[in-house]
Amino acid sequence: MAAKTDSVLMAAVDLARAAAEAESRPDQVGAWLGASLEGERLVVQRFECLNPAYHGWYWAVLLTRVPRARTATVDDVVLLPGADALLAPAWVPWSERIEPGDVTPGMLMATPDDDPRLIPGYSAGADPKTPSELVEIRSVVRELGLGRNRVLSPEGRDLACVRWTATRGADTPEAKHAPAPCVTCGYFVRLRGGLGVAFGVCANGYAASDGQVVAIDHGCGAHSDVVEERRGVSLPALVWEDATDITSAAVSVFD
Repeated sequence: MAAKTDSVLMAAVDLARAAAEAESRPDQVGAWLGASLEGERLVVQRFECLNPAYHGWYWAVLLTRVPRARTATVDDVVLLPGADALLAPAWVPWSERIEPGDVTPGMLMATPDDDPRLIPGYSAGADPKTPSELVEIRSVVRELGLGRNRVLSPEGRDLACVRWTATRGADTPEAKHAPAPCVTCGYFVRLRGGLGVAFGVCANGYAASDGQVVAIDHGCGAHSDVVEERRGVSLPALVWEDATDITSAAVSVFD
């Protein structure tokens, strides 16, 4: 059931303004913007904020009263953003702000112990449920020399495939104009393991993708099947042999 309009609290505009001015300064509280009933014996009085640093914000004064009382009481005073308020950008965790190239020589980027992109290198089919089990498995792997402590998880491989396909896949402009896909190129070196089904590395020093992971259906104009029709151009005979003539002249001087 909706609360009834509270005439006492709705009329307490001067009390609310005084509370807002006490919270800031009189010259920072502007015109009255209205009031709204928020619940039983709860009303919010709103005033324009004149502080230039808070463009579009407003002062909200929460008023209340005890049952059967005819006097309003200030419960809280806050500064709230309006529809066109100037707001700070949404907070983005550092792990989501890092981009390729941000980690420069000398910098260290810590990987969370529970990074979903990684799983224990050897778990013998076990699925650790707690951090202590995960630490125990990693300790055993390290002590016995069973391999890397952590390897790519299925999620980590999927994320890598998405990135590589977006930058070196079949839908890139150079791939669409290529004479043939990378999988048929002599410079294509296939990756080992499961990722080798769809990816390899370009080994053509003249290609834009040299040393980078490329999808098998990627391609570029430096494909190995693009062969020059002529192996070279025949040059005419020398008119003057500088080296021979200089050598002959030197011999005649010392004879």
